[in-house]
Amino acid sequence: MRLENDLGHDRIRQLVFRLAIPSMLAQFVSVLYSIVDRMYIGNIAEVGELALAGVGVCGPIVTLVSSFSSLIGFGGAPLLSIRMGEKNQEEAKKVLANGFMMLLVISLILTVVSLLVKDQLLMWFGASEVTFPYADQYITVYLMGTVFALLSTGMNQFIICQGFAKIGMKSVMLGAVLNLVLDPIFIFTFHMGAAGGALATVISQACSAAYVLRFLFGSQVPVRITFGGYSARVCRKILSLGFSPFIIIAFDNILIIAMNTVLQTYGGPERGDMLLTCATIMQSFMLMITMPLGGITAGTQSILGFNYGAMKIHRVRQAERQILKLTVLFTLIMLILSQTMCRYFVLIFTRDPEYVAMSVRAIRISTLMVVPLAFQYTFVDGFTGMGIAKAAISLSFFRKALFFVLVVLLPRYFGVEAVFWTEPIIDLTAAAVSTTFFMTCSGRILKKRLEVGKERMHMRQA
Repeated sequence: MRLENDLGHDRIRQLVFRLAIPSMLAQFVSVLYSIVDRMYIGNIAEVGELALAGVGVCGPIVTLVSSFSSLIGFGGAPLLSIRMGEKNQEEAKKVLANGFMMLLVISLILTVVSLLVKDQLLMWFGASEVTFPYADQYITVYLMGTVFALLSTGMNQFIICQGFAKIGMKSVMLGAVLNLVLDPIFIFTFHMGAAGGALATVISQACSAAYVLRFLFGSQVPVRITFGGYSARVCRKILSLGFSPFIIIAFDNILIIAMNTVLQTYGGPERGDMLLTCATIMQSFMLMITMPLGGITAGTQSILGFNYGAMKIHRVRQAERQILKLTVLFTLIMLILSQTMCRYFVLIFTRDPEYVAMSVRAIRISTLMVVPLAFQYTFVDGFTGMGIAKAAISLSFFRKALFFVLVVLLPRYFGVEAVFWTEPIIDLTAAAVSTTFFMTCSGRILKKRLEVGKERMHMRQA
């Protein structure tokens, strides 16, 4: 079988670029799902700003739902790569089969529970009486397509981890292009407003999910989806490894909720909805940085996992260096763009001078330390890719806890707009901690892996 990328033998630099670039582009395109929705919704005549604020309140719920795809996708994909590196085909099949089954079950549970509690969640997450109707319209339709959202993103990781990054990119681009076409039709032609944006997203995600499943059930991949071999042990391993990326995304929701609540509380009736709209625009811009950045580090986890499993430690080290160079270059480019061109991005959503000025200010502040963020993503996702869940979870928790503390304290002592300084402070601090930990511990971890691998080899020979 001809592989798109030979994870164990191709040159590391070429592998990193061949896997990282399509994965990065796929995540960049996937940002269009939310940005395109918000762009069109923000331009609805007369109520655009309020509708945009309502959709912004839905953001944490949407992200929380999608985080469960990361729980399984980012948990199972590195494990599958490691098993392939160990040449353990049967265990690799079990990982994929269990991951698929878990996503289906989780989708069903999430759909039912989310629809039952959505009204309370929207109010808790910062909706006002004015913005609630728009938020409710959007989230009700979106939640009906939960299974498509989880399957399209979660199972896509099992394609990428087997070396088929271009196929993974095509699945995301398919959904994004459809969303771009369907949004104006449902929102403006059919006069569906915010609900139309959500319906366009659901249909697009359904098409992406169909494309992903068709490929994984086909004969092109080394490990295909099979039925049977379900194991509580394998499920626990997937959940353990996926807990770090899951908790990163899930806690991001909590932090966004906290920020929205703080903005509404300190902004008051006069400025609360305006601040929330500006924060939504700022968060949309940040997604254009963090999603592709995560695409680079997640897309290359298969290189780390495969070679870690195959005990090719020198290739693991080479890969980490190349991944870091690429993430630093990407964040440097985005820093320059955020400080010089972000006004044009804001104008996509609103033309109100006051909204534009505040949104531009929020983006420029929030992106000041995105270059150090490259170190955080590279090292935390690197630990996840090698199956070292405890280190990844600990580093992630530190960053989220610091964010929560600052988002509560800064506005209290320095005014409501000080909340936007939270992002650069935690990006710099967390990057310093993660880099120190990685430089101190990674050598010991890799050496231990080599020793354990040699012991297993001697036991097999004996």
